[in-house]
Amino acid sequence: MAPAVRSIKRKDAINWPRMSTTFWAVLLLTALLIVYCGQLAAGTCEIVTLDRDSSQPRRTIARQTARCACKKGQIAGTTRARPACVDARIVKTKQWCDMVPCLEDEGCDLLVNKSGWTCTQPSGRVKTTTVS
Repeated sequence: MAPAVRSIKRKDAINWPRMSTTFWAVLLLTALLIVYCGQLAAGTCEIVTLDRDSSQPRRTIARQTARCACKKGQIAGTTRARPACVDARIVKTKQWCDMVPCLEDEGCDLLVNKSGWTCTQPSGRVKTTTVS
């Protein structure tokens, strides 16, 4: 014969409040939403940091860091002066102008050593971007 199960009440035990199943469902959905919103959708990028240095006359140095969630065969790059996922072949061959990094009215030219590109505006202003 099996021994009888006895319920032992401890004085130092913490009694958890009883919660309805609706409460737990809402709590679970809230946690999932928080986790999901912290991740980027595939093929998208967001700017994490943007630093500008205008200490030199007639020159502004801008550095930005982007976080990207690229699809297979893609890598973080720049399209229309914004971070974007681009074909990995472009980065591997350093053909930067193939990713269309400049704005619509700007012309793109590769730097001589292929370390970046320049975007030339119709007014003659030049923006140089180097890849590190």
